Amino acid sequence: MSIARICSRAACHKPAVSTLTYVYADSTCVLGPLATYAEPHCYDLCADHADRLTAPNGWEVIRLAPDPAAAGPSSDDLEALANAVREAARPLPRQEPGAGTPGAPVEVARRRHLRMLQDPGANSSEG
Repeated sequence: MSIARICSRAACHKPAVSTLTYVYADSTCVLGPLATYAEPHCYDLCADHADRLTAPNGWEVIRLAPDPAAAGPSSDDLEALANAVREAARPLPRQEPGAGTPGAPVEVARRRHLRMLQDPGANSSEG
């Protein structure tokens, strides 16, 4: 479930489309595309509030226009996602004890993403 971010302005419940950041050292307000993650010192604004944004006296507003081509996932992104899903769904081959690389740990059990490995030297008696 995805929670949509809303405008940071009081009493506004519209979806956010831009992120506002202040650069105090340069007396600059930077208004750009909606940030990937909500940051504590940034403000998410809806389209109406982003269009009407003004800066304090002596400050400059820099508006970064989003690149329409970068707005959605590319075909490379979708192909990489599909390949990752296929790889994750592929069953791992079971290795028999003694098979594979000599001296390599052997998978004994698996629970979700955790694996229990057996040290190949643990079975041999030393002494």
